[in-house]
Amino acid sequence: GDLLPADGVLIQGNDLKIDESALTGESDHVRKSLDKDPLLLSGTHVMEGSGRMVVTAVGVNSQSGIIFTLLGAAGDDEDDSRDRKG
Repeated sequence: GDLLPADGVLIQGNDLKIDESALTGESDHVRKSLDKDPLLLSGTHVMEGSGRMVVTAVGVNSQSGIIFTLLGAAGDDEDDSRDRKG
């Protein structure tokens, strides 16, 4: 159940399964390996196995950070338009 704090690329893994439901909505755990699907995303949880990754993005530059930034920008636009009308 460890939370991945950053985006990265898997460089070493042992039967690694990730819960990506926070980002994709898909409830099935995703098997990660060096050969197939080595990308690990922040905000996801390690459900089984272990691994090492090279960090490629953190904070607002990560996939979850980009999503939160876009959601925040959409919310700001709505607030601005209400302020102008009132």
